[in-house]
Parts: sequence; C-alpha cells; structure tokens
Amino acid sequence: MLPIITFIGWHNSGKTTLVTRVVTHLKERGYRVAVIKSTKETGIAFDAPGTDTARHRQAGADTVLLVAPDQMTMVTGKTDASLVDLAARFCSDVDLVIGEGFKRAAGVPKIEVRREEAQPLLREQVEGVIGMATDLAVPDVPGCVRFRLDQGLELTDFLERYLHLRNRRIS
Repeated sequence: MLPIITFIGWHNSGKTTLVTRVVTHLKERGYRVAVIKSTKETGIAFDAPGTDTARHRQAGADTVLLVAPDQMTMVTGKTDASLVDLAARFCSDVDLVIGEGFKRAAGVPKIEVRREEAQPLLREQVEGVIGMATDLAVPDVPGCVRFRLDQGLELTDFLERYLHLRNRRIS
C-alpha cells in the first residue's frame, strides 16, 4: 500500500509552507514524492508563480495534483508517459503521497497545522490526526505527536519512521 499522509488546517494556517519544507527534506533523502492539494476555491490558475502548487513544484515534488470543485489538474515531469504509465503512476512510481487538505479522508493519517488560537481544533472534529504542528499552547493528547511550525526536519524524521519509508524506497 502506498503511504499517504495529509496536512490539514484552517485557511492560512501554514500548511503549504510546512508541506514544502517536508517535501524538500524528503527529496534530499532521495524519495519520490507526489503532492495532492485540495481546495474549495474555483478558477484557480494552476502552477502560476506564487501559488501553492507552484511552491510544491519548486520544493521538488515529482507530481502535483490540484483538486478543486471546477478542475483537477496534474503536473508531472514525465511528458512521454503512455496511458498505462500514467494510470500506474499513482500507485507505483512514488514513495509516498502528501495531501494538503482532505481533512475528512477516511483511513489517512493527518497532521494538523495550526496558527490561530480562536479556531476550533480539527483533531476534535476529524479522525486520524496523529500529529500537530503549532507554536500555540495546545493541550497534549495521547497518540498525537507535536512539532513547532519551524520543525520541518523533525517532522520529516517522524514521517519517515511512521510511514516506514526506508523499507519502501523505489528509486
């Protein structure tokens, strides 16, 4: 089974910043990474400078998908891939998939990213939150690891262990 982790949080919580840091660290370790971003917005210019999807590509993601109400767009480095290769791509040629959003994804572990104290904790509303990245004083919960927002490297180390990535590397 392909490892999947998703980063959830309210708008402007720092999800994209943290995901791009984790992608950069994973790429430095030789992993192939796909990022799938979910949004409620429509009319988004995919991969335009300054957008979240462009930032994921700049961080080194091998594949970036945007899932919005009005579009699903994918960018990948393989321009000569056959239909069979494209179909197989999502389950065989990356070491892991990182989601951004998808807070209701069943069976997918989640990292909650949090900046604003006034917003409700998502870990109290959705299942599968295994970790939290925040600089706020939030009560600890058993089974939920905690990182500061600037601990992208430490979070990457945790994900590498949690998802058993060293045993899966495709290279």
